[in-house]
Amino acid sequence: PAAAGPLVVRSSRSHAGVLLVRFEGVDDRDRAEALRGTMLVIDSADIPPSDDPDEFHDHQLIGLTVLTPDGERAGEVADVLHHGQDLLVVRRQGREVYVPFVKALVPVVDLEKGHLVVDGPAGLLDPDEAV
Repeated sequence: PAAAGPLVVRSSRSHAGVLLVRFEGVDDRDRAEALRGTMLVIDSADIPPSDDPDEFHDHQLIGLTVLTPDGERAGEVADVLHHGQDLLVVRRQGREVYVPFVKALVPVVDLEKGHLVVDGPAGLLDPDEAV
């Protein structure tokens, strides 16, 4: 498919569970229909940081080193899933482990040092070793 952009969002709104987006310079139905299915991407450098110290963008978390509370390296954040509850996908020893991204289980996120701490019950990071 040919490149459609760059596109500038003029407005957006939700309608019947669908996000409707209007772009500058796309003023008729035929031009809009031609964009249906277009994947929209943005450079993460263009996304301003959140004012909330406990809110993070996915791109800030992916790649962070995962540490245990005593500082042991336990893996790396491979992805963030949003399925009603945010889940960190932690790649550990060739496996993927899903960790709910809540303050009780992930008490520390240090973007400057490039890590976060997972403090969960036995077996959270090693399901085969659960007690």
